[in-house]
Amino acid sequence: MTKVIILAGGYGTRLSEYTSNIPKPMVPIGGIPMIEHIMNHYSFYGFTEFIICLGYKQHIIKDYFVNYNYSNNDIHIDLDSNKIQIFDKKRKDWKISLIDTGLDTKTGGRLKRVKHLLGKDTFLMTYGDGLSNINLLKKIDFHKIHNKSLTISAVRPQARFGELQISDGLIKSFKEKPQLKQGRINGGFFVVEPRFINYIDGDQDMLETKPMQRAIKNNDLAAYETDAFWRCVDSKRDLEYVQNLWETGKAKWVI
Repeated sequence: MTKVIILAGGYGTRLSEYTSNIPKPMVPIGGIPMIEHIMNHYSFYGFTEFIICLGYKQHIIKDYFVNYNYSNNDIHIDLDSNKIQIFDKKRKDWKISLIDTGLDTKTGGRLKRVKHLLGKDTFLMTYGDGLSNINLLKKIDFHKIHNKSLTISAVRPQARFGELQISDGLIKSFKEKPQLKQGRINGGFFVVEPRFINYIDGDQDMLETKPMQRAIKNNDLAAYETDAFWRCVDSKRDLEYVQNLWETGKAKWVI
């Protein structure tokens, strides 16, 4: 079974109005924690074994999944026998490992800390704050063809402000927060070979700096270019945007 790592241990300081009380991946969208939206995406493609790398306010994520069946189903409690019966259980066949990877560990360090759980097989990995509808099976096929230690998702970022097209001082078009036509960025949703972990020194390595640079130097990193929906929920503006998509039935990450 291909395992999925979710990096969910950061402080989420740019969403401090929410993350002062809960970790960023637990910020709700339509009443569902963001991390569950991400897991639903993987589950749709048949990936149901998760390793969640925890840090900041990790007990909240642990409590949520420990009590998941009780919180999301009708239950009957017999206080005398201390037995609990779940009615009409909404089943999820997920297997979840919740691992403390340190409060101040960087993204690369978190991956290195769970190396012992990964074995020798290709695995998947993403951040706990990015939503997408990227086709994971097509990306895995791309990864296998290119035979690199890491394949990133090269996505087009959403513009933070409206884009004007101007000719001779006249506005020809205005698009409210369009998807940028030029340039791509790392959108997570990685496909990874275990050997990539050898590029990581320790806890203070950011995944996106030394490890990736070392892989690039060795011609060992591939980029899967995609125009699929992608949004990093990194600010209140981002959160309001995806919440509006959910409320208007336009949540493209829901497959």
